[in-house]
Order: sequence, then C-alpha cells, then structure tokens
Amino acid sequence: MMEKGTAYLLTKNKYKDHMIYAEFWADDNANSGIFVRCSDPQHPGAKTCYEVNIFDKRKDPSYGTGAVVYFAEVHPMPKAGGKWNTYEITAKGRNIVVTLNGQKTVDLQSGFFEEGPFGLQYGAGVMKFRKVAVKPL
Repeated sequence: MMEKGTAYLLTKNKYKDHMIYAEFWADDNANSGIFVRCSDPQHPGAKTCYEVNIFDKRKDPSYGTGAVVYFAEVHPMPKAGGKWNTYEITAKGRNIVVTLNGQKTVDLQSGFFEEGPFGLQYGAGVMKFRKVAVKPL
C-alpha cells in the first residue's frame, strides 16, 4: 500500500545487468530512493525492488541513506541533505554495488530480484534528480 504523497517514476524497459548513474539533491527531511530490478512494477516498494535509500532522518539509520532497505545496512550512515550527490548503482548477476559520492556503501550478494524496471521514488521533503542514466552491462 502506497503512503499518501508517495510517487514513483519507473522506466518502461526492464533491466537485468546494468549500471545506474544519478545526481540528486535532497533536503534534510527528504525521504526518497532509487528502486532497482522491480519485480512488480504496479506495486514498487522495498519488498518488490532493491531500494537504494535516500533518507537521512530514518528512525533506524542502518537502512538510511546509502543502504539497500532490508538487504544491506550502512554504518556509519552518510548524510546527503543540503547538497548535490551522486549515486552509482551496479547490478550484475547476484552482485549489487552502491557508491555514494565516490564511496562504496553496499556490496551485496543477492538473487532475490533478477530483472525489472528501475525507478525514482518521492516520499517526503524536497528532492531533485538530474542526469539520471542507465547503461546495460
């Protein structure tokens, strides 16, 4: 069930092995993310996609900014609020690697979601995306 105000922008194409590059600006209260390999595009979320989080004020910071919700924690959690940031997300086979501003935050081995569209999520606060690109591998 989607929360009121939550919005998603998903690609029409499905991707298996690929790299996503995205530049984003988040305010301190932003709750957003980039969803990868969504298995159910009609119901995107952290239980149907890998959610690379952008959420500096998450109550449980282990799955905050730089983490993959439910799959890979991040310690310490980097802060993204108030500045432009870059995410590089590489999904190749069972390996998911997340790099935030040049620093690797996640190196995950998981075969849970194998293929699907990717998307941008808006949950709260001010979020801006620019230069979002995908490269099949």
